[in-house]
Amino acid sequence: MFLNIIELAQSLGVEESEVEGWIRSDGLPHTTDRGRLLFDRTQVVGWAESHGLAAKVGFLAPERFKIQGIKKLETMLRAGGIWRDVPAANVLNLFAEIVAKLPGATPPVRQMLQQRLRASNGISWALVGGGMALPHLRTPIALGRDAGIFAVMLLRDALAVNEPAPDEQAVTRLLFFVAPSPRAHLEILAQLSTALTLGNLRELIVNHAADDDIFAAVAAAESSSRKEGGA
Repeated sequence: MFLNIIELAQSLGVEESEVEGWIRSDGLPHTTDRGRLLFDRTQVVGWAESHGLAAKVGFLAPERFKIQGIKKLETMLRAGGIWRDVPAANVLNLFAEIVAKLPGATPPVRQMLQQRLRASNGISWALVGGGMALPHLRTPIALGRDAGIFAVMLLRDALAVNEPAPDEQAVTRLLFFVAPSPRAHLEILAQLSTALTLGNLRELIVNHAADDDIFAAVAAAESSSRKEGGA
């Protein structure tokens, strides 16, 4: 999995300028894609450990792990829902509608999150190829363990996004989530990326499978992650 500079800075608890300084002065591994800096998680973990940042490496969880102390993704997806035939022009409104249902959050908190979603650069789209993206709040906050929500959106038409897709495919499928904490945010982002790579979740979403089949695929991906993580 690759992280952009914003996600890497957040995961290590530093400013983006410090990450840029590590690139210039300390050999932080990175690659450039159409002018955008990307960081391979595995390489960054090794680099951080070799530079005395082992305490921060925990935020860059291994590719296969279990999410501890938060709701299961399947539960979060049932709360957020699977939305079909969504006009691209209505995506932000739908994000706000989903946040309005966010469990475990007060109305003022929901309103604050809706404002952040509509702010300029308030969303990181996290394009993963194949017409898919994992949109989320660019700056996650601590909301409490019960506050997570996750939704799948199948768009009617292509979404215009200012971030380049790795394969230049138009974005028509979104996996939107709000995490209960910054740590959980990174864990959910990694688990969704892994779930789309392994198993049949990607295929089901591409083929507009039935809701129950998508719920089952998310549950199966979580179960596999727990077994491989030694749970």
